[in-house]
Amino acid sequence: MNVKQAYSKFIDTHTETNENHWDSSLRTHYFKTTKDKAFEAVEAFFQKSPSFEIVAVSKEHGEVSVNYKKGKKAFVIATIIMVKPFRTAIDFSVTTESILPIDFGFGHKLISFMYKELQKDLMVINE
Repeated sequence: MNVKQAYSKFIDTHTETNENHWDSSLRTHYFKTTKDKAFEAVEAFFQKSPSFEIVAVSKEHGEVSVNYKKGKKAFVIATIIMVKPFRTAIDFSVTTESILPIDFGFGHKLISFMYKELQKDLMVINE
């Protein structure tokens, strides 16, 4: 981790996962399931958690938008894409609402928490 990466991990108010992220916990996670089942699992996770409030659902685009309202406020977009049969990718984008342009790693922790919770219902594919 270089200085710029350390800075972005703790200082930025926007955190997102992607295929080749330098931080392995923020890489795209793949699950052995269909897009529909993954979408249902993501939606059910947000519905049953009192910390999240669903703002918008677009099954056609594979996106669920939610507000995180416990403690720090954040806006989360979960994107679900089926890349192969029974290989579905789930990515998160978290933007923390803050007076300061700083979130002290909150977005990183929130993404790690969401992936951990989803792994209870979906089988992750380790690469």
